[in-house]
Amino acid sequence: MGIETEWFVVDSQDVHRPVEPARTLRALAAIGGGPDSGEAILAAGSVLPGGSRITFEPGGQLELSGPPAPLAAAIRSTGEDLRLVRSALAEDGLAIVGMGTDPLRAGTRHTDASRYAAMEEHFQRGGGNAGLDMMRSTASVQVNLDLGATAAEAAQRFRLAHTMGPVLTAMFAASPMLAGRRTGWCSSRQRIWAGIHASRTGAVLELADRAGGIPAEDDGAPPPAEVVQRWARYLCDARLMLIADLEGEAGPVTAGEEHQFRAATGGHTLADWLDGRGPVSRAPTLDDLRYHATTLFPPVRPRGWWELRYLDAQPADGWRVAVAVTTALLDDPIAATGAARACAPVARSWRAASSRGLADEPLRRAAARCLELATAALRRAGDAEFAESAEVFAQRYTLRGRAPADELSERFDRIGPAAVLREEAQLCDQVA
Repeated sequence: MGIETEWFVVDSQDVHRPVEPARTLRALAAIGGGPDSGEAILAAGSVLPGGSRITFEPGGQLELSGPPAPLAAAIRSTGEDLRLVRSALAEDGLAIVGMGTDPLRAGTRHTDASRYAAMEEHFQRGGGNAGLDMMRSTASVQVNLDLGATAAEAAQRFRLAHTMGPVLTAMFAASPMLAGRRTGWCSSRQRIWAGIHASRTGAVLELADRAGGIPAEDDGAPPPAEVVQRWARYLCDARLMLIADLEGEAGPVTAGEEHQFRAATGGHTLADWLDGRGPVSRAPTLDDLRYHATTLFPPVRPRGWWELRYLDAQPADGWRVAVAVTTALLDDPIAATGAARACAPVARSWRAASSRGLADEPLRRAAARCLELATAALRRAGDAEFAESAEVFAQRYTLRGRAPADELSERFDRIGPAAVLREEAQLCDQVA
């Protein structure tokens, strides 16, 4: 499995101030031992001791993407790299904060990459703020898991990853605030994603079910070959976001990019383009298909593995519990069977999960059962430390019908968004 964690970078002395990636990179140079090492870290990718690759999201969010490893090793290596990053940033008065949305600062695009400029234009021309908020003001914990040992197992895991989605979304909801205000949602991040066109962010399984006439109550795994067909259909039906300039008409290529990109704003789908009715006269290439796939953000995305994208970034070191619980439920056969049964009644309750969280009683019951199953699975695997952390999380949140969002909301009401961000920055420093 693999772990990707995203973090908001905060100036500890002035939490209202946005932090540009250039400043973050200068602070990270201490890890490599020289003034140019920050850029080297970004260019070389996997240079941190634990193997993590550092990248930036458009709003300046720092992302660490770890290499594949068994669960315990993956969490350990990601934790070691995070400690190095936190220590280096602290020397420059910076900290990283984990929440699903930025609770204080209005988002700004900090990168000049043509891909993100095209993405921004696509959303601006398409109306609404959800796409722009997604780019600039959201952060997540992504759990990457093997497809499965066989095609049949892959199909089962594909279905289970969707079935558990609303429960895990509610359990780890941690984004009740955005840009200085309470939103009224436990996972404002998930609400933002849901506000983007469904052809880009809807669940692959559910959109395909509706298009194919498969009953919504059917919770069995699709036939193995059909999983591929569903993803192909999703790719074809999704609106195009950006087009690569293969002729070089848009000017020099931006550093770190293969091509310059321009926004696709006409509402064309990939299927339109394949049929000769696309936004440009040339035919799409395999690279165009590859770029298109990277602009689709369903809750479970196939990438040669299953990429689970529905978890909010977690305060402090809460990402460890989110990763361990999610992995245990998918990988342990006993836990997987039990989770499928527990989550089936709420398998499509995405809106309730993001709006009400575990205040929704059916979601709370399913979440409590899933944590029980995950804890037992972690103990069977010999991961007693993670099992104990899951039990502490259950006592603090799940069994009380609460999620991290509930504590964050109470603190927001008591001390305000700036103080919450300042406290979270201090907590992250203590974890380092």
